[in-house]
Amino acid sequence: MTIEAIMRTSPVIPVLVIDDVATARPLAEALVAGGLRVLEVTLRTPAALDAIAAMKQVPGAIVGAGTVVSHDQFDQAMAAGAEFIVSPGLTEALAEPIIASDVPFLPGVATAGDLMRGYALGLRHFKFFPAEASGGVKALKALAAPFHEARFCPTGGITAETAPDYLALPAVLCVGGSWVDKGDLASVERQARAAAALPRD
Repeated sequence: MTIEAIMRTSPVIPVLVIDDVATARPLAEALVAGGLRVLEVTLRTPAALDAIAAMKQVPGAIVGAGTVVSHDQFDQAMAAGAEFIVSPGLTEALAEPIIASDVPFLPGVATAGDLMRGYALGLRHFKFFPAEASGGVKALKALAAPFHEARFCPTGGITAETAPDYLALPAVLCVGGSWVDKGDLASVERQARAAAALPRD
Protein backbone atom coordinates (compact mmCIF):
# COMPACT_ATOMS: atom_id res chain seq x y z
CA MET A 1 0.00 0.00 0.00
CA THR A 2 1.05 3.59 -0.53
CA ILE A 3 1.13 5.98 2.39
CA GLU A 4 -1.85 7.81 0.88
CA ALA A 5 -3.88 4.59 0.73
CA ILE A 6 -2.99 3.89 4.36
CA MET A 7 -4.01 7.41 5.40
CA ARG A 8 -7.32 7.10 3.56
CA THR A 9 -8.21 3.76 5.16
CA SER A 10 -9.93 5.38 8.15
CA PRO A 11 -10.28 8.90 9.54
CA VAL A 12 -8.36 8.11 12.74
CA ILE A 13 -5.07 6.25 13.20
CA PRO A 14 -4.73 5.07 16.80
CA VAL A 15 -1.35 6.05 18.28
CA LEU A 16 -0.58 3.24 20.69
CA VAL A 17 1.88 2.95 23.57
CA ILE A 18 2.07 -0.74 24.49
CA ASP A 19 3.62 -1.65 27.83
CA ASP A 20 2.58 -5.32 27.93
CA VAL A 21 2.78 -7.41 24.77
CA ALA A 22 0.02 -9.67 26.10
CA THR A 23 -2.45 -6.81 25.60
CA ALA A 24 -1.38 -6.09 22.01
CA ARG A 25 -3.42 -8.61 20.03
CA PRO A 26 -6.70 -8.18 21.98
CA LEU A 27 -6.34 -4.40 21.63
CA ALA A 28 -5.76 -4.69 17.89
CA GLU A 29 -8.76 -7.01 17.55
CA ALA A 30 -11.00 -4.50 19.34
CA LEU A 31 -9.78 -1.57 17.23
CA VAL A 32 -10.16 -3.46 13.95
CA ALA A 33 -13.62 -4.70 14.99
CA GLY A 34 -14.55 -1.06 15.55
CA GLY A 35 -13.39 -0.11 12.08
CA LEU A 36 -9.89 1.25 12.72
CA ARG A 37 -7.57 -1.01 10.74
CA VAL A 38 -4.45 1.19 10.64
CA LEU A 39 -2.52 0.97 13.92
CA GLU A 40 0.59 2.94 14.85
CA VAL A 41 2.65 1.35 17.62
CA THR A 42 5.09 3.86 19.05
CA LEU A 43 8.61 2.67 19.76
CA ARG A 44 8.54 4.13 23.26
CA THR A 45 8.49 0.92 25.27
CA PRO A 46 10.48 -2.34 25.40
CA ALA A 47 7.31 -4.21 24.35
CA ALA A 48 6.72 -2.19 21.16
CA LEU A 49 8.49 -4.41 18.62
CA ASP A 50 6.90 -7.59 19.93
CA ALA A 51 3.55 -5.77 19.98
CA ILE A 52 3.90 -4.97 16.27
CA ALA A 53 4.54 -8.64 15.52
CA ALA A 54 1.55 -9.70 17.62
CA MET A 55 -0.83 -7.15 16.10
CA LYS A 56 0.22 -8.22 12.61
CA GLN A 57 -1.52 -11.54 13.30
CA VAL A 58 -4.93 -9.83 13.46
CA PRO A 59 -6.81 -10.18 10.15
CA GLY A 60 -7.36 -6.80 8.53
CA ALA A 61 -4.87 -4.92 10.69
CA ILE A 62 -2.33 -2.63 8.99
CA VAL A 63 0.40 -2.16 11.59
CA GLY A 64 3.15 0.44 11.51
CA ALA A 65 5.90 1.73 13.77
CA GLY A 66 5.81 5.25 15.17
CA THR A 67 8.37 7.41 16.94
CA VAL A 68 11.10 6.08 14.63
CA VAL A 69 14.11 8.36 15.10
CA SER A 70 17.10 6.25 14.01
CA HIS A 71 18.26 3.77 11.38
CA ASP A 72 18.48 1.07 14.04
CA GLN A 73 14.84 1.57 14.99
CA PHE A 74 13.85 1.48 11.32
CA ASP A 75 15.66 -1.83 10.84
CA GLN A 76 14.13 -3.28 14.02
CA ALA A 77 10.63 -2.14 13.02
CA MET A 78 10.96 -3.75 9.61
CA ALA A 79 12.21 -6.98 11.19
CA ALA A 80 9.12 -6.95 13.43
CA GLY A 81 6.88 -6.68 10.36
CA ALA A 82 5.95 -3.00 10.36
CA GLU A 83 4.03 -2.06 7.21
CA PHE A 84 4.66 1.68 7.45
CA ILE A 85 6.98 4.04 9.31
CA VAL A 86 6.11 7.23 11.18
CA SER A 87 8.73 9.62 12.54
CA PRO A 88 8.17 12.64 14.82
CA GLY A 89 10.41 14.84 12.67
CA LEU A 90 12.14 14.94 9.30
CA THR A 91 15.86 14.75 8.54
CA GLU A 92 17.52 13.74 5.30
CA ALA A 93 19.69 11.22 7.15
CA LEU A 94 16.67 9.30 8.45
CA ALA A 95 14.37 9.82 5.48
CA GLU A 96 16.64 8.86 2.60
CA PRO A 97 17.11 5.15 3.47
CA ILE A 98 13.43 4.77 4.32
CA ILE A 99 12.42 6.34 1.01
CA ALA A 100 14.93 4.13 -0.81
CA SER A 101 13.38 1.04 0.81
CA ASP A 102 9.98 1.96 -0.68
CA VAL A 103 8.28 1.46 2.68
CA PRO A 104 5.32 3.83 3.22
CA PHE A 105 6.71 6.73 5.25
CA LEU A 106 4.98 9.50 7.21
CA PRO A 107 7.50 11.99 8.63
CA GLY A 108 6.59 14.66 11.14
CA VAL A 109 6.61 18.34 10.19
CA ALA A 110 5.70 21.50 12.07
CA THR A 111 7.07 24.37 9.96
CA ALA A 112 7.36 25.61 6.39
CA GLY A 113 11.05 24.71 6.50
CA ASP A 114 10.20 21.11 7.41
CA LEU A 115 7.80 20.93 4.48
CA MET A 116 10.34 22.37 2.05
CA ARG A 117 12.83 19.73 3.21
CA GLY A 118 10.20 17.07 2.63
CA TYR A 119 9.34 18.42 -0.81
CA ALA A 120 13.02 18.32 -1.76
CA LEU A 121 13.02 14.61 -0.86
CA GLY A 122 9.98 14.01 -3.06
CA LEU A 123 7.56 13.61 -0.15
CA ARG A 124 4.00 14.94 -0.16
CA HIS A 125 2.45 13.16 2.84
CA PHE A 126 3.27 14.29 6.36
CA LYS A 127 2.36 14.01 10.02
CA PHE A 128 1.68 17.50 11.41
CA PHE A 129 3.21 17.14 14.87
CA PRO A 130 2.75 18.17 17.61
CA ALA A 131 -0.50 19.46 16.17
CA GLU A 132 -2.08 21.32 19.06
CA ALA A 133 1.21 22.68 20.43
CA SER A 134 2.17 23.87 16.93
CA GLY A 135 -0.88 26.05 16.51
CA GLY A 136 -3.62 23.56 15.77
CA VAL A 137 -6.12 23.87 12.94
CA LYS A 138 -5.29 27.52 12.27
CA ALA A 139 -1.56 26.80 11.82
CA LEU A 140 -2.15 23.76 9.63
CA LYS A 141 -4.58 25.66 7.42
CA ALA A 142 -1.95 28.38 6.95
CA LEU A 143 0.78 25.85 6.08
CA ALA A 144 -1.44 23.90 3.70
CA ALA A 145 -2.13 26.92 1.53
CA PRO A 146 1.37 27.37 0.00
CA PHE A 147 2.04 23.61 0.10
CA HIS A 148 -1.18 22.76 -1.71
CA GLU A 149 0.02 19.31 -2.85
CA ALA A 150 0.75 18.18 0.70
CA ARG A 151 -1.60 15.91 2.62
CA PHE A 152 -1.52 15.60 6.39
CA CYS A 153 -2.21 13.41 9.39
CA PRO A 154 -2.25 15.83 12.36
CA THR A 155 -1.18 14.13 15.60
CA GLY A 156 -0.54 15.37 19.12
CA GLY A 157 -3.13 16.61 21.58
CA ILE A 158 -6.09 15.83 19.32
CA THR A 159 -9.26 14.57 21.02
CA ALA A 160 -12.56 13.09 19.92
CA GLU A 161 -13.98 16.61 20.24
CA THR A 162 -11.32 18.39 18.14
CA ALA A 163 -10.73 15.71 15.50
CA PRO A 164 -13.67 16.85 13.33
CA ASP A 165 -12.15 20.34 13.06
CA TYR A 166 -8.99 18.88 11.53
CA LEU A 167 -10.84 16.39 9.33
CA ALA A 168 -12.84 19.28 7.84
CA LEU A 169 -9.66 20.62 6.20
CA PRO A 170 -9.26 19.42 2.58
CA ALA A 171 -5.53 18.76 3.13
CA VAL A 172 -6.18 16.40 6.05
CA LEU A 173 -6.68 12.72 5.17
CA CYS A 174 -6.78 11.43 8.75
CA VAL A 175 -5.75 12.30 12.29
CA GLY A 176 -3.64 10.44 14.81
CA GLY A 177 -5.24 9.91 18.18
CA SER A 178 -4.47 8.30 21.50
CA TRP A 179 -7.98 8.60 22.93
CA VAL A 180 -9.39 5.48 21.24
CA ASP A 181 -7.60 2.83 23.31
CA LYS A 182 -8.78 3.88 26.77
CA GLY A 183 -10.81 1.63 29.05
CA ASP A 184 -11.74 -2.02 28.63
CA LEU A 185 -11.90 -3.76 25.27
CA ALA A 186 -15.63 -3.14 24.87
CA SER A 187 -15.01 0.58 25.42
CA VAL A 188 -12.14 0.51 22.93
CA GLU A 189 -14.36 -1.03 20.29
CA ARG A 190 -17.10 1.56 20.92
CA GLN A 191 -14.60 4.43 20.73
CA ALA A 192 -13.10 2.97 17.55
CA ARG A 193 -16.55 2.68 15.97
CA ALA A 194 -17.27 6.33 16.75
CA ALA A 195 -13.87 7.41 15.42
CA ALA A 196 -14.27 5.38 12.22
CA ALA A 197 -17.59 7.15 11.57
CA LEU A 198 -16.13 10.66 11.72
CA PRO A 199 -16.74 12.52 8.43
CA ARG A 200 -13.88 13.78 6.26
CA ASP A 201 -13.93 16.70 3.84
